[in-house]
Amino acid sequence: MRRLNKKSLALKTVKALDAFPKIPEGYQETTSSGGGVSILCFLLIIVLVITEFHYYSATDMHYEYEVDSDFTSKVKITIDITVATRCQAIGADILDLTNQGVTQFGRLQEEATYFDLSKNQRAYWEMIQSINTYIKEEYHLVHKLLWKTGYVAFPNKLPPREDKPKGEPDACRFHGSLLVHKLAGNFHITAGKSVQGLGGHAHLSLFGNEDKLNFSHRIENFSFGEGTPGIMNPLDGDEKWTNSTRQMYQYFIKVVPTMVDTKSAHLDTHQYSVTERARVIDHTSGSHGVIGIYFKYDISGLKVHVTEQHKSYWQFMVRLCGIVGGIFATSGTCSGRVVSPSQS
Repeated sequence: MRRLNKKSLALKTVKALDAFPKIPEGYQETTSSGGGVSILCFLLIIVLVITEFHYYSATDMHYEYEVDSDFTSKVKITIDITVATRCQAIGADILDLTNQGVTQFGRLQEEATYFDLSKNQRAYWEMIQSINTYIKEEYHLVHKLLWKTGYVAFPNKLPPREDKPKGEPDACRFHGSLLVHKLAGNFHITAGKSVQGLGGHAHLSLFGNEDKLNFSHRIENFSFGEGTPGIMNPLDGDEKWTNSTRQMYQYFIKVVPTMVDTKSAHLDTHQYSVTERARVIDHTSGSHGVIGIYFKYDISGLKVHVTEQHKSYWQFMVRLCGIVGGIFATSGTCSGRVVSPSQS
């Protein structure tokens, strides 16, 4: 009997603490206004739950910075540039702080071509320029989308020419890949062919040929490392025109090693920023230098680690409970205010 009394007393105590008292069905009354509120409540819950699921399934890009301790590996530079001068009059070379030339890093192919594009090629080139220009200008707004969607900055290459111009080719296309040390270097295209000597290197040019030089150029690809979805190459799609035979173009490039670990790619590559400068060489006015196109690059000692991360599962569950509970509580209050006036 004592056990039964203790058990009955415990049940009464627990029952007194019930924060959700039950109303007998005989005292409950359903109304059309309450049913309407309930329907709106369930529809709103469904919409918000679907929205929350899409938000949870999306990933966030996470960036970490660390010291690049890999000093022995080499960096791949992919180059595809067309210059409005015949191949016989100009040459390409690359030097780094070790004073090694292009022969130690590989060799670019030289291909005689025409600088003016055909109608279809020009339309394609302008489309690529517009896309890349928009992405460069709005990069800080769309860079997460670039990583997630796997956008590659410059698709493939120019379509083949549908017609053949008259006359001999008037331009030279330099294309290929070079493997260089992780040191500051200078890739340049200037008058004459490169010759390696005991004291360094030089470019031998035919005298009296300066009036035929034109360093207008078009860059189809200039990248460091392997082609990676989400990596922007700022110089892809760049085009420069000049009528001067004494033009000098300079590109100052800052290269950052990048480790990519996303759904689109898992590899080590590089991204870079660039500052451009162009001027006409005129020694009489104090503008000194050597005509040509110069890409001066410097590789950073810091590495960027890009990862794609999912949101927390527990955070997703807490947000769902908050949505469902909040809507039920709010709808109950709204239903009471809607029903009471109609009953009165």
